[in-house]
Amino acid sequence: MSIIPLITISLITTTIIYMINSLMPTKPDINKLSPYECGFDPLGNARTPISLQFFLVAILFILFDLEIVLLLPIPWSINTNPPNMTITLTTLLLLILTLGLLYEWLQGGLEWAE
Repeated sequence: MSIIPLITISLITTTIIYMINSLMPTKPDINKLSPYECGFDPLGNARTPISLQFFLVAILFILFDLEIVLLLPIPWSINTNPPNMTITLTTLLLLILTLGLLYEWLQGGLEWAE
């Protein structure tokens, strides 16, 4: 199949969607017109202190998100490397992360109440 029909179909689809969107009536909402949609009052003090628990949760989320990224290539690694080395490295990574989570838990770093 040539690329010209694909480009034509995508341009026609894009044009139709754009025309439908431009013809739809819009009703402005006070919440949508405000500069902040996150629920914070934009007129308050911008220098209010933020709890360190928010940062801890964000760092833990990033840490375990990176864990998933590191564990995704395991099926390909089993096919290319010796399975014993792949399983050993995967177990070591999960053990380090589990021990770190257990340490945070025992130190009270995951307690939300101050």
